[in-house]
Amino acid sequence: MRILLVCSAGMSTSLLVQAMRKAVLESELDIDVDSASSENLDEIISAYDVVLVGPQVRYRYERFKEIADREGKPIGIIEPKVYGMVDGKGAIKQAVELCQKIS
Repeated sequence: MRILLVCSAGMSTSLLVQAMRKAVLESELDIDVDSASSENLDEIISAYDVVLVGPQVRYRYERFKEIADREGKPIGIIEPKVYGMVDGKGAIKQAVELCQKIS
């Protein structure tokens, strides 16, 4: 599974991406995690299975959802508690659950 985290410039989610990658290594799951600027979503979404949106850009969620829906990709806003606590396991769980809803 390939997970994409989007935020304003692709940098504010970097701590969460690192925590998610650490959780992946500990769990031996076959998951890849990246982050990117929300400005690039149109261009890169096809390479990912699920998109998580940083809470700081939730005001743009409807636009992101249009892009994700067009590509058939599940999308959700990262839960504020997960984001604030830099909870890598929690973010992975949220991404997996979003994918399972689509299946």
